[in-house]
Amino acid sequence: MQKFTPDPKRWAALALLCAAQFIVILDTSIIGVALPAIQADLGFSASGLSWIFNAYVIAFGGLLLLGGRLSDLFGARRIFTTGFVILTAASLLAGLATSQEILLAGRALQGIGAALIAPSALTIVMRLFGHNGAELGKAFGFWGAAAAAGGSAGVFLGGVITEWMAWQWTFLINVPLGLIVLAAIPAVLRKSERARGKVDWFGAITVTGALVSLVYAIVTIETAGLGSPLILSLLGISLALFVIFLIAQRVRREPLLPLGIFKAPNLAAGNLVMALLGAAWIPLWFFLNLYLQQILGLSALASGLALLPMTILIMIVMVGFSGKLIGRFGPKTNLILGLLLMGASLIMFANLPLDGSFVINVLPASLLAALGMALAYIPATMSGMAGAKPEETGLASGLINTTYQIGSAIGLAVMVVISTAGLDHGGVGAQGVADLLEGFQAAFQGAGIVAAIAALATLVLIRGSAAQREVPVG
Repeated sequence: MQKFTPDPKRWAALALLCAAQFIVILDTSIIGVALPAIQADLGFSASGLSWIFNAYVIAFGGLLLLGGRLSDLFGARRIFTTGFVILTAASLLAGLATSQEILLAGRALQGIGAALIAPSALTIVMRLFGHNGAELGKAFGFWGAAAAAGGSAGVFLGGVITEWMAWQWTFLINVPLGLIVLAAIPAVLRKSERARGKVDWFGAITVTGALVSLVYAIVTIETAGLGSPLILSLLGISLALFVIFLIAQRVRREPLLPLGIFKAPNLAAGNLVMALLGAAWIPLWFFLNLYLQQILGLSALASGLALLPMTILIMIVMVGFSGKLIGRFGPKTNLILGLLLMGASLIMFANLPLDGSFVINVLPASLLAALGMALAYIPATMSGMAGAKPEETGLASGLINTTYQIGSAIGLAVMVVISTAGLDHGGVGAQGVADLLEGFQAAFQGAGIVAAIAALATLVLIRGSAAQREVPVG
């Protein structure tokens, strides 16, 4: 048997892949602060403005599974490169947009590029470091830290750019970053092996249609209402397409999603927990930002700075300690502990006062949440990819990214509905702010329940010894 030789450029490659992860997450958060300026410049309505975010999320979440499969069939490096070409060109288009239609088209194309980048990058990480458990733990630490940094940098840079430059640069910033990544790819990334097979385009169309319909329904629940004909029709279409997709996957010789992949230890359970993790974490981040700005009265820039301690702690724990902790106690123990800490922080957030202090009320809970996320994210990712065959790592990475995105979208939509239920939209002054806080508290409580369910699911469904065997870290 030929001895495996590690890629001598694997750490340089990891730096490039983490930069890609940073950019993808950055794109989901950087435009939030710039939305009022975009609305004033291009004339978006209040409801239409949400589609600047939704266009990206729908394309991203809907195409992740296809992006993972394409990585397996055509080589992860090739799909990674293609994704960055699309993302860079789309960012230029969005940054130069002079109409609503062009901006939304650019955002959708950004989502398509990100859907190719995310699973292919994670596939390359697994193939570079999967031979060594200790190195894989460190690599996942940097990978997770890059995601956390991208989320916070997006909020911070969005505030800086909007206040001191122009909203167009929230998109144009990707152009030089993308060109740097594209220039570095030939030097640090080796060509990936291609798997034999064909693209299951029927499966790709049906599952993408199902995911797009589902995400579209989720992001429009707030404006259309859960029981509206539009939402019910979209959910019905999504369910029908999912059923057709599953039937097709059972009968096709080369399916997009071989259902046998779920026989791998922990893969199905890991994806479920990852979806629940996203459903707890994204609402936490979303409503904490709103509390800082709408209750405490912080500016967008000050709010971004207030979230930096969370990011710094996540990066320190993921890079410096996660690998060692997983090696000593196993992925399952770390995952349960992380979810419980996140749940505890959400209980603290659910009791935030109207006249709260950042240092006394927000900072301790936010650091506890950051510690929970830092402990949970990497084990959840490992469990979701555990046991996948080498030729299916792209598919597994697309699947774990998809479940996180769909879980995040569902969780946020549900918590937004909870936060606005019973809200007196005509309330003004102190009463209006009090009602707003009550809605935020209800959303934090709901997200805390999700975190508790995720911890219970981990305890019952994830096999600790199997996870340790499949992805050893130490």
